[in-house]
Amino acid sequence: MLDQSRSVAFLIARVVVGGIFLVHGYQKFATMGIAGTTKFFESAGIPLAAAAAPAVAVLEVAGGLALILGVALPAVGTLLALDMVGAILFVHGANGFGVDKGGYEFVLSLAAGALAVGFSGGGALALDRLLARRRTPETVAA
Repeated sequence: MLDQSRSVAFLIARVVVGGIFLVHGYQKFATMGIAGTTKFFESAGIPLAAAAAPAVAVLEVAGGLALILGVALPAVGTLLALDMVGAILFVHGANGFGVDKGGYEFVLSLAAGALAVGFSGGGALALDRLLARRRTPETVAA
């Protein structure tokens, strides 16, 4: 019973954390536009803002989808956590902890959530788990 509950909990966490990243990445394309995101990155002092803005937008959209689907979890979780470390260093850190003042509270939670989901195995319906089941010793040796 506990294993089944844990598996469903990881599924829920995967979808929620992935959905947040997906929306934030999508906003960088649709709401702000890459030009607006680049301008914001420049104002925040992010190096190579013209390359970083589309890279971060793609990472957040593709990474959010990968978390939702449960694919490439350790790599995606790590990359998204590093993305949030950058957000803390360049944008939120100077504002202190509290999210109400633009601080790093929420961004730190996303980093921790991405890592936790990334190294959880993904839970129920994770493609990583489903694909691993197909790779039994018999099929790998064939």
